[in-house]
Amino acid sequence: MILSVRGLAFKYTSRSVLKDINFSVEKGECAALLGTNGAGKSTLLKCIDRILKAQYGTALIEKNEIFKLSPIKLAQRVGYVSQQQTSVRTTVFDSVLLGRKPYIKWNASKEDISIANMAIEALELEDYSLRFLDELSGGELQKVVIARAIAQKPEILLLDEPTSNLDLKNQLEVIRIINRIVKTQGIAAVMIVHDLNLAIRFADKFIMLKDGTIFAAGGRKIMTPENIERVYSVPVAVKNYKNIPVIIPL
Repeated sequence: MILSVRGLAFKYTSRSVLKDINFSVEKGECAALLGTNGAGKSTLLKCIDRILKAQYGTALIEKNEIFKLSPIKLAQRVGYVSQQQTSVRTTVFDSVLLGRKPYIKWNASKEDISIANMAIEALELEDYSLRFLDELSGGELQKVVIARAIAQKPEILLLDEPTSNLDLKNQLEVIRIINRIVKTQGIAAVMIVHDLNLAIRFADKFIMLKDGTIFAAGGRKIMTPENIERVYSVPVAVKNYKNIPVIIPL
């Protein structure tokens, strides 16, 4: 397993948010983190990336404890894409090159520049390389942020709603690109997804949070109408259309 989370717990003052979280993700896997608003999904990703400090438990990259890594080593091994993005007056290329910051000592090397260009190519942003971020659409900006995380050459990608505020075309495009990168580069991804149809179509593993604990975790077999209804309090049907699973609220 490339990522293992063991007994992780977190609380804000007296309010418990996460309790005894245990799951693992393998190389080449996209794991969808599912649950209602307030279930603790974003908090979980922030704890893994040490933005928040978990009170109990640990997270491992293979056999290395994430909570004991230096900030630079953590940035080299874990890429985090937050939910809220801001556009500033910098070019797409320079923004993606910032993903190489954990490796740069004095100036960016030819290797750093090459990796940044490869990340731009992977996200199909070549035509935007010299454009400024504040000139981009929401979908284009989201791709830039993912490209910057890819430029870190991480072993694990943590993505907080990577398809939020995107139109249908860009949702499919971004999720397909993430899936392709995970498979071709042999890394792992844990991504918060609110659209269950995107999740069931593209993810390999599903982690369902309810009231700060893991309600169910596993492959597609756990995405049953019964489990979905208990987590989301909405009755659904799960059907297949042209071999594509579709979740229909009833």
